[in-house]
Amino acid sequence: MPMELKESLKELVFNKSELKRNVFDATKETFELFRTQTRELIKLFRARCVEEGKQITFEFTDRGDFEFEVTFAGDVLLFMMHTNVFEFSRDHQVMKTPYVREDPKRSYCGVIHIYNFLADSIIYQRDNDLGYMIGRVFVNNEKHYFIEGKRELGMIYTNFNTSIVTPETVQGVVESAIEYTTNFDLLTPPYDEVKLVSVGEMRTNFDKKLLVTGKRLGFRFQADN
Repeated sequence: MPMELKESLKELVFNKSELKRNVFDATKETFELFRTQTRELIKLFRARCVEEGKQITFEFTDRGDFEFEVTFAGDVLLFMMHTNVFEFSRDHQVMKTPYVREDPKRSYCGVIHIYNFLADSIIYQRDNDLGYMIGRVFVNNEKHYFIEGKRELGMIYTNFNTSIVTPETVQGVVESAIEYTTNFDLLTPPYDEVKLVSVGEMRTNFDKKLLVTGKRLGFRFQADN
């Protein structure tokens, strides 16, 4: 007797696969828009620096299909798209919105992460230095989005129902990320955390191995809320 494919299983697999493909495509298109808008914004900063005679570095660097970074004023912003599609837990606030309750498929999202590193950490290969995720952008198959993040990012872009990806909204997110990063200052760590050093640590490259640098090293990052 020939094997038959169960109709309900076929529909489940086909529908879920198609949904995830659509979410991935929408997220990739959004990421490319982030890439384009960020590159153009950096060009504007460079032009203004020339006009005003400012000696400030603004660089845009592509790092493949799912990653790019910008360097400015001693900081690096790394934008990275995850290649998988995610669903939220039942307790997440997104699941309680009328927008998602009307169509549960809208809760499936791709994710774009935004990280902040010190430029010197990368230039001088201080591998132990810390970076911080300052925001993550969730995008669904309808190109609606919302952001979980710190201050400028996390407090503004929260309306999943009405926030739709456009060149203007993406530019606003990038500008907010730059604003937050610029205001997110490097603080000296508490004295008691760095006062001791062994001879061995000193001999095995003091700068790279011992002195871990991060903007909030020794402090609770949540204090920025």
